Amino acid sequence: MADARLHVIDRNGRRVVAIDKSPFTIGRGAESDLRLAGGEVSRDHAEIVRDGDRFVLRDRGSRYGTFVGDEMVTERPLVEGDRIRLGRSSAIELVFLQEAEAGEPTRESLVEAVRQTAALLEGLRALGAGHLLNDVLVLVLDAAIAVSGADRGFILLASADGRLESTLGRGRGRLPLAGDAVISTRIPDEVFATGEPRILTDVVDEAAAAHGATIALGIRQALCVPLRVTRFMELDEAAPEPTRIGVLYLDTREPGSGLLSDAVRFGVETLATEAAVAIENARLYREAVERARVDQELRVAADVQAALRPPTHYQTAAFELAAASRASRSIGGDFFHYLELPGGAFAFALGDVAGKGPPAAVLAAAVEGMFAAYSESGREPADTLGRVNATLSRHFAAEHYATMMLGILQNEGRLTYSNAGHNWPMLFGGGTSVRRLNVGGFPLGLFPDSRYEQDTLQLEPGDLLVLFSDGVSETTAADGAYFGDEGIVACMAEARDRRPEALLQQLLSALDAFRGGGLPDDDVTCVILAVAG
Repeated sequence: MADARLHVIDRNGRRVVAIDKSPFTIGRGAESDLRLAGGEVSRDHAEIVRDGDRFVLRDRGSRYGTFVGDEMVTERPLVEGDRIRLGRSSAIELVFLQEAEAGEPTRESLVEAVRQTAALLEGLRALGAGHLLNDVLVLVLDAAIAVSGADRGFILLASADGRLESTLGRGRGRLPLAGDAVISTRIPDEVFATGEPRILTDVVDEAAAAHGATIALGIRQALCVPLRVTRFMELDEAAPEPTRIGVLYLDTREPGSGLLSDAVRFGVETLATEAAVAIENARLYREAVERARVDQELRVAADVQAALRPPTHYQTAAFELAAASRASRSIGGDFFHYLELPGGAFAFALGDVAGKGPPAAVLAAAVEGMFAAYSESGREPADTLGRVNATLSRHFAAEHYATMMLGILQNEGRLTYSNAGHNWPMLFGGGTSVRRLNVGGFPLGLFPDSRYEQDTLQLEPGDLLVLFSDGVSETTAADGAYFGDEGIVACMAEARDRRPEALLQQLLSALDAFRGGGLPDDDVTCVILAVAG
């Protein structure tokens, strides 16, 4: 009778342990012949008993059970290649091995070959090369073909929508296969859907109707195994179910080859276990590199966006202005801008572009530039908004719209403004009076023929004009309540005697307190202009 061993795979790595006594005990206790550490391993978990020519696995009343494959067992004769799990977790796996007949490749020798391949995969993961994922796939397929003797090998990975896509194909002798290399998708799709290996011993003898496409390619034998990884989110959580990320498919046109021997199947399945981890890590590495690149680009874009803004404080003998803008992401779709016009007038605007992130920021920069260009040419606010609207309507889809409040202030305090669908600015006069500036028209970019009205009013010494985006009024508390216009009015009423910069900081602090900390859900932008008293 051949000697028996256990190929042990646990957090300490891989090793082979001889079953050199009967009973051979397995558990967490110090007295066990094979001592294993794990949350689901009992002190006295299981034993293997030699019964004549057989080896029998017995559970010893363990808390989480003993499994062979996916079947919980209390007593089970073991056969070559049986995979034993202690508990539901796949963190520890034991593979039952026996000596093969002379001349056959042993499972142990294939395990060693796979172990060496796994070491190569580990080293490749550490390279940090630009084509890391492709390098891993090439190494996996070349190793699988070498272990199995197959003619061809393919790795098909799941796309974002859960469909298998042929990612790479290789031939015997490390031959790259063209991207249009043909395989039947029936077998890979079945394996990916069920998570069970699929074996075709001789396709010609199988039902022709079921595998007609495979027969047409001249394939006689095929082996397809799932690629599975276990994604642990928390160290102390119960082991989650493995996730299928794709399949490893091998085939040959040679009938009766060794592709489907037990030893080969074991080697390929073990390789698939190692390969799935390597592929997942390589893919995560590539995604991390891409995220880092995007983050760096966003940081640069945020720096550029900040550099394009005018200073947050501006003061003349007639008035003083303070402004602030906080993006909910790296860059935002809110903007404020102001500039001195010929003749001593002062133009200012606050806008909000629909959406968030880079697309909104690009459109905001475009609208901001149009405001500056049209205002410097001496146009009235309503005319400027009409031209901006026509440009946006002509070049952008309707979902890319913007709102904007635009005002021109003369030295003597006369303000002409127009409001394109923006939150109504508040003009705080003497006492408790509050006036909303609501003359204007539709948001910019929705209707190409929109016309805008404007209004003119005289600002008095001590007047306070507050412009804000909806990220201010729609700041939300934990109970779902909005800060609202009422919050702005209350905040301004508390400190009317302060300068604009102090008022602005008071408002921002009130928003943070109302929100209860954390980042805002929307861009927050505010401009406060105080007329000298």
